[in-house]
Amino acid sequence: MTEKMTYFGNKLVPEGEKEKKVREVFDSVAGKYDLMNDLMSFGIHRLWKRLVASETGLRPGQSALDVAGGTADIAILMADRVGPDGSVVVFDINGEMLKVGRDKCVDRGYLSNMRFAQGNAEEIPFEENSFHCATVGFGIRNVTHLDRALSEMTRVVKPGGKVICLEFSRPESALLRKAYDLYSFSFIPAVGEMITGNRGAYEYLPESIRKFPPQEELRRIMKEAGLWKVKYHNLLNGIAAVHVGVKV
Repeated sequence: MTEKMTYFGNKLVPEGEKEKKVREVFDSVAGKYDLMNDLMSFGIHRLWKRLVASETGLRPGQSALDVAGGTADIAILMADRVGPDGSVVVFDINGEMLKVGRDKCVDRGYLSNMRFAQGNAEEIPFEENSFHCATVGFGIRNVTHLDRALSEMTRVVKPGGKVICLEFSRPESALLRKAYDLYSFSFIPAVGEMITGNRGAYEYLPESIRKFPPQEELRRIMKEAGLWKVKYHNLLNGIAAVHVGVKV
């Protein structure tokens, strides 16, 4: 039987190989991941992540899961909200990214209400109805089966809880799309090569963004995963978007 194919950036690869290729990308850039995010977005990604944290509605004592949480930026913001009596799990398939996130949390004194777990977003190893909220920031486009990952995030959230996805998306303005393409395919790989020594990783980044579903299609997929009242906010004319859905 011929193995199904999927996109890794612009390249078609067997589904069974994508996970390995994604892991290799993030293994190679983990130590410089936060610096590259600051350089690529001019620091704006931090404001977007604060928006995600505010959308959670988390209260002291509650629990949250940050999928593809890697270097723990969103998890730290949620940990502030749930306080010492709450809990946040940083969940990522990549061990190197988790090491960076754990070291950051140690340095900032955040380990008392946080823990780290390695695994695949398509098979989240927690019981259903375990968390008040599940988030994913700039990671969902790297999974092989988007629908499975969103269904798993929905499964582990309590009824009435939220699933929130922050991801690069499609600008509304045609003129901005052209400028964004030039920036993405020229500036980002050049800076990535200079900072990390891995140009390929930052060629994959814009390619994976262009293959990711646009806003309305992602909204539909989230609804099919069992979420309702799914809404989204465009950021910088749709360069990125925050999608929010509520579990029935």
